[in-house]
Amino acid sequence: MAWIAAQQDGNGALPWSRGEQLDPWDSVEAAMALDVGGEHDRAAAAYRWLAGRQRADGSWASEYRAGAESAPAAESNHAGYLAVGAWHSWLTTGDEALVGELWPAVRRGLDLVTRMQLPGGAIGWALRPDGTADGTALLTGNASLFQALRCGIALAGLRGEVQPDWEVAVTDLGTALRTRPDDFADRSRYSMDWYYPVLGGAVTGAAARDRLAAGWDRFVVPGLGARCVADRPWVTGAETCELALALAVADQPDAALEQLTAMQHLRSDDGSYWTGLVFADGKRWPVERTTWTAAAVVLATDALTGATPASGLFPDPGALPAAGMPGTVRSAGSVTEGAGTVLP
Repeated sequence: MAWIAAQQDGNGALPWSRGEQLDPWDSVEAAMALDVGGEHDRAAAAYRWLAGRQRADGSWASEYRAGAESAPAAESNHAGYLAVGAWHSWLTTGDEALVGELWPAVRRGLDLVTRMQLPGGAIGWALRPDGTADGTALLTGNASLFQALRCGIALAGLRGEVQPDWEVAVTDLGTALRTRPDDFADRSRYSMDWYYPVLGGAVTGAAARDRLAAGWDRFVVPGLGARCVADRPWVTGAETCELALALAVADQPDAALEQLTAMQHLRSDDGSYWTGLVFADGKRWPVERTTWTAAAVVLATDALTGATPASGLFPDPGALPAAGMPGTVRSAGSVTEGAGTVLP
């Protein structure tokens, strides 16, 4: 936790590591970890930094360096994830003033997400130069957006506002995630496409456990954690911890704890975590330690220990409205989320 805090800039920006790149999704994840660790002022500063750089259309650049846009692409998953951070912050701190401050940015971001929804319910991964949604939908990003829309609906309920467009969008998106796999680009070699529909809450119960069991031997390396991609001898910390969160969602806490324990070989003496290990030759790759990997450890630990009021955000369906699940509409990610590099 102290290591994540030490990477933060004085203006609140929370990059991958000190002086390196920042993307909105991973910055939100790192801010959530700060809230878990009681660093509420730092988490709020990270959220304020992001809100202050939102574009008029509700998007963010996909990458920033030294406070400036370094990759201008507008991705739907980045536009939506502040909603998860804001709801997590509310669950952790009960700071309604901060929610009110972030709400306009959350609303603009999710309004953009709904405008990017494609026929059938999936959401395009990015905006084209003409401002329309790209026709390619990514499963991992869409599963994350399912959670983001549910969090947004919860925030709207807290604000006393109604967002019927979001409710319709999340219902259609949930149906697509559960029943129309061909609507999404085939990136099945990535472990995130395996577990994220469970992690994001679109697939639950017995169906969630069946999905995780079906891919287990393909992606899990006993004693080391989860592969990032099925066809490479490479385990990664963030994916392993996100798998642990998915296992918690699927009511398999013992298996979740086993995975969280398995990836501790990536821990450095200063409390940071290396991104991954190529286990065929025992080399860390890439040679980097990132806030989002450490944050995934913190969030998985919180989910398994119940240390904060936000610990149920992933594993406890009661922590979120049931919007998007079959028969209910209630008020209340390019695949770069948590892994910015891909083994050649």
